[in-house]
Amino acid sequence: MCFHESSFQPTQFLLLVGVPVASALLLVQCLRWHRCRWLLRACWKLDSQEEPASEPTPLPENESARQCPPATLPEMAAFYQELHTPTQGQTITRQLMHKLLVFSAREVDHRGGCLILQDTGISLLIPPGAVAVGRQERVSLILVWDLSDAPQLSRAQGLVSPVVACGPHGASFLKPCTLTFKHCAQQPSHARTYGSNTNLLDAKAWKPLGQSGVHTSLDECRIHLSHFSLYTCVLEAPAGREARKWLQLAVFCSPLAPGQSHLQLRVYFLNNTPCALQWAVTNEQPHGGRLRGPCQLFDFTGARGDQYLKLKYISEGWENVDESSCQLVPHLHIWHGKCPFRSFCFRKKAANENVDCSALTNEIIVTMHTYQDGLETKYMEILRFQVSEEESWAVPPPVFQPPACNRLPPELFEQLQMLLEPNSITGNDWRRLASHLGLCGMKIRFMSCQRSPAAAILELFEEQNGSLQELHYLMTLMERLDCASVIQNYLSGTHSSSSLAPVARAGAWENRGLELELDEKL
Repeated sequence: MCFHESSFQPTQFLLLVGVPVASALLLVQCLRWHRCRWLLRACWKLDSQEEPASEPTPLPENESARQCPPATLPEMAAFYQELHTPTQGQTITRQLMHKLLVFSAREVDHRGGCLILQDTGISLLIPPGAVAVGRQERVSLILVWDLSDAPQLSRAQGLVSPVVACGPHGASFLKPCTLTFKHCAQQPSHARTYGSNTNLLDAKAWKPLGQSGVHTSLDECRIHLSHFSLYTCVLEAPAGREARKWLQLAVFCSPLAPGQSHLQLRVYFLNNTPCALQWAVTNEQPHGGRLRGPCQLFDFTGARGDQYLKLKYISEGWENVDESSCQLVPHLHIWHGKCPFRSFCFRKKAANENVDCSALTNEIIVTMHTYQDGLETKYMEILRFQVSEEESWAVPPPVFQPPACNRLPPELFEQLQMLLEPNSITGNDWRRLASHLGLCGMKIRFMSCQRSPAAAILELFEEQNGSLQELHYLMTLMERLDCASVIQNYLSGTHSSSSLAPVARAGAWENRGLELELDEKL
């Protein structure tokens, strides 16, 4: 009995000691394995928490941003020196430091002055008294055509104006200066002005400006500046409202030379601002492309999808080289003001077939439809595009600098606009003035699509360098004695100061307090 007890004790000892030790080792191993998994999950969790705080994935149109080498100090000094060198009243278009810029510069003294960027609708007014007596300041006005300098926009925001810089950066004056530029928002109350208090070569920091000193009219932004910086306008519709802007569709093509077998045309989808059209004209110059016919307005909404361009008709003797007759333009490329275009290439059928159709291919007639996705039934028909070998514009015209055009005083401009705008049953309104200026029926119909046809006709009169005396004669000839009386009162110096408040327009005046020098043509 004793021997049995003694033989049982080692086994019992092993059971009593070995099992807890093995359990402890197994528990430690389990804890280590569980801790590793917990740490891994913690890392995943941290990664997932940091993901929303990171920068959003760039949109497709932002992926092509150029990576330029950093500028050296001498390069930056030369860059700003060229921008601020007086241009003697000329508007310069030049690529500097990988940026395509349109600028003008001048010196101003206590009498003030005005800077105008020709054909862009952009002006900067320095009023009298803004500079101290005995001092001269150099100022510059710059249109920035580098898309990377525009604000980074969300899908709900749209770019409706150019990016404009006033220099030198940070300059301040004794009186506020007035910057004026165009916008294309359908509702002026939806257009919000932004500013970036940075140099032109620095990273931009766009922030919305307050309502003080900012006025947005039907197609124009006017900002009273306390100091110089960068400015633009963004479309931001309130919650529950639909954001819309006006586009202009511009068709360009190269000349159709005799014996030419191929022809390419390009359709630009541009903001309805003068500077956007000038960008397309500048972009077409290296290719010899010229604008075909007047631009057409298009109602573009931010709540819809992509834009489609569909080829509907080609005249006999020509064929479409592209595989598809319908092309797509991404919605955000238009909404964010990237100035996209789509092209079609056509070929004479006689180039591939033994058929003599030279009589049919010496000209080409094309019709296209464009619409937003989901609005196929509400398409815009692009006017018939026609090119002929006999056209004189096949040879590029000589380049010349057009003379500076006269500008109507802003208060007189507004009064005439209000009087001529309402349509008359007899047609004795802006349409009659348009016919006196040499516009035909199709061009008058195009003018009627503008937001203010009367303003467009008056601007055309300004571009033709018409004088106030000549405009007075035309109004008398039209039997618009009300308009003639307004002009006569202004010429006689009896126009009331209580009339409509003047609105600063591009090139409206050179110096406040100085009379405009208008050509005497009669």
